[in-house]
Amino acid sequence: MVEFDMDPCLFVVFGATGDLMRRKLLPALYQITRQQKLGDRVKILGVSRSNMDDRGFRSMARTALATSKLDTDESLGRWCEQHVHYYPLRTWETEQFQALGEIIRDLERRHELPGNRVFYLALPPEVFPSAIQGLGGAAGNRSRGWTRLVVEKPFGRDLMSARQLNAIARQYFDEAQTYRIDHYLGKETVQNILVFRFANPIFETMWNRDRVESVQITVAEDLGIEQRAGYYEQTGALRDMVQNHLTQIVTLMAMEAPSSFHPEAIRDEKVKVLHSIAPISPSAAVFGQYTEGNVNGHKVPGYLHEPGVATDSQVETYVGLKLAIANWRWQGVPFYLRTGKRLPRRTTKVVVTFRCAPVSIFKPFDRCDLHCNVLIITIQPDEGFDLHFEVKMPGQPIQFQTQSLRFRYSEVFAPLPDAYQTLLLDVLRGDPTLFVRGDWVEASWRLYDDLLQKQLKPYPYPAGTWGPSPQNLFSHQTDWLPI
Repeated sequence: MVEFDMDPCLFVVFGATGDLMRRKLLPALYQITRQQKLGDRVKILGVSRSNMDDRGFRSMARTALATSKLDTDESLGRWCEQHVHYYPLRTWETEQFQALGEIIRDLERRHELPGNRVFYLALPPEVFPSAIQGLGGAAGNRSRGWTRLVVEKPFGRDLMSARQLNAIARQYFDEAQTYRIDHYLGKETVQNILVFRFANPIFETMWNRDRVESVQITVAEDLGIEQRAGYYEQTGALRDMVQNHLTQIVTLMAMEAPSSFHPEAIRDEKVKVLHSIAPISPSAAVFGQYTEGNVNGHKVPGYLHEPGVATDSQVETYVGLKLAIANWRWQGVPFYLRTGKRLPRRTTKVVVTFRCAPVSIFKPFDRCDLHCNVLIITIQPDEGFDLHFEVKMPGQPIQFQTQSLRFRYSEVFAPLPDAYQTLLLDVLRGDPTLFVRGDWVEASWRLYDDLLQKQLKPYPYPAGTWGPSPQNLFSHQTDWLPI
């Protein structure tokens, strides 16, 4: 276990009685304080509108942790007593934030904390501005120690709203204080893309238009909207998945080697990729919406029959895109992005197809069927890498078979840490490498804003299939490799 030297701090969570706090944030903070041997250096203050006191909130926290997948023991109750506090913020009025400021200062005095603060907004996106302005107006961004603001995605719902949210945040918090969190960046396999590329020259020398034929990124979900119609009807797959998760992977796959492993050097290169992507034509995009079908042997309703969905809804549950990166490394190499709900299975993969040999010497052999070399990076589930290549089968006549070199995290390492645990640890350490910078957010929304404005009509696809037919999107069936 690696121990990190971290400053004592108060970790304040807005929306502390919500699902995200119970399922992700509390378990992550519990693991961090125990595994990193932080002792009393991190205190947690939950803030929400719910009318409860410290005792009630600690009871909720204890239940959430006891029913999680964590290994807890009889010390759980003592941990909650030592680390967890609560304050009910009933309105967004300045007076309420000023009272919260008094509570924060009192906790810091009682626990001899030096004034270091994390403000985590586990809130609906529509109240981000009010929360940020309330903290700034009550001087919550100024103390004798450091202050860090953590904002959950989505960062806006289009380019204009993203710019407005960034402007509000910058009015009260410096960019260096602002941590926009995308949990996908906390996944070990996503982080390992940088190591895979830049620590292994055998791959980096092939990572260009001369050797790569295409890059395909798929984030597939077998679930539907799961009682979240109110959210999804206002969002759709492009906003929910493409603008953040898939685009993050694109920038990691396509970026140039940074000058160093410094956070800003890495984030600079990611932004450069976004500025190099050509405008996306509607002819290079397809939206889909699932209809009734079968998933994992169970009959499921179509999107229009989900509770809370409008019967004439045009919201997309599937997006397929073809991106062109107009720079020297990637000119002419298509990047295919695909995401959808009610697909055959849950998986996130990156498929890099290398170019076949320019001339085959095996054409005289009728039974030889050569395939291009393919690298598959599996982000979830069963995280790992597969490199597919051709071998000769024993005997005559000459025949080929595709084999693979295979690596799986689960076979080599202990269970991987949860993404939120990784990211919250980085917040406490002050490392912004895996967080989204403001200019990245705006550059990403700029890519997709035109598609959002055009409101493309979604093609229907049966639940349990891989979405609308590829012919609706690209010129030939083989643009998509099977998953």
